[in-house]
Amino acid sequence: MATVDVLLPQFGMGMQDGEIIRWLKSVGDMVEAGELLVEVEAAKTTVEVPSPASGKLVEIVAQEGETVDVRAVIARLEN
Repeated sequence: MATVDVLLPQFGMGMQDGEIIRWLKSVGDMVEAGELLVEVEAAKTTVEVPSPASGKLVEIVAQEGETVDVRAVIARLEN
């Protein structure tokens, strides 16, 4: 099975990082491409990040309350 890294996307040109507010899925959950995975706060705005692929959420790398850089791995899927 292939592993897909879920990266923190850049929502705006000046965005350098974001805070993980709440995971909407748990490890072991099956997700579809485009399904919402996590809420992130960046520049005082909360944005929901969709899954880049379908598969099973096998690892949450960035925990709630953690601030991570843009394009950092925040989770991993297995498809």
